Formats: sequence, structure tokens, C-alpha cells
Amino acid sequence: APLPQRSDVLAWSLLTDVKTRTEKNRVLPVFTMNQLALHQKTQRVQGFMMPLGAGERQIHFLLSAVPLTCNFCTPGGPESMVEVRAKEPVRYTQEPVIVQGRFLVLNDDPYGMYYRITDAVSVK
Repeated sequence: APLPQRSDVLAWSLLTDVKTRTEKNRVLPVFTMNQLALHQKTQRVQGFMMPLGAGERQIHFLLSAVPLTCNFCTPGGPESMVEVRAKEPVRYTQEPVIVQGRFLVLNDDPYGMYYRITDAVSVK
């Protein structure tokens, strides 16, 4: 089931409402004004951790709108993930987590990501 909407975190519906355009051999995002307004501002995002390394504590991971363990959930594209670079390691869990940090809207990321949070901290 999708995460319930909360007023204290960014809505995934806002983040996933991205159009794309093709330029040469690449697909690039076309962000709305509401999405661009988030750039370089402190934001909170709730999601499911997708570790990018081994270990129970993660400093670099992805947050997804849907859990990896859901057999019925279809994983989305880059619009449904946020790359997180944490200030301090965050304990891995299969439960939803909330992180807060400087939110970046990425127009032309070499890894194809659309969003990133830097200096992130875990919020209870």
C-alpha cells in the first residue's frame, strides 16, 4: 500500500508528477514550477530505504515511494526515488523512514536521478 499522505513531508504525488523529454539519446526531466521551488531548500521526505552498500547503517541510500518487499508494488522510475546522502549513518529498516536535509532538483544527473537530499538527518 502507498504511504499515507502527511502534511509534514513532501508528497510523493508532487515528486512523481514529472514530464520527460528526449534529447539525443537521453531522457531528461521537465520539472513543474512547484518542483523547482523545492531546490536548495530544507525538506522532509518519507520513504522506504534501498541500501546502496552493505551494513546495518547507511550513509548513502535511496528512498522509494514503495517498499522493496512488496510483491504487488511496481517500482517506479527516477521520479519515485530520492537519493540520500546522510550526515550521520541511518539504521536500515524495512519500515518507512523520514529524512530531512537540503533538497536538490537535478536537471541532468549523470546517474539519471531526479532528486537528492544532502546533509540528511533521520527524523523520528
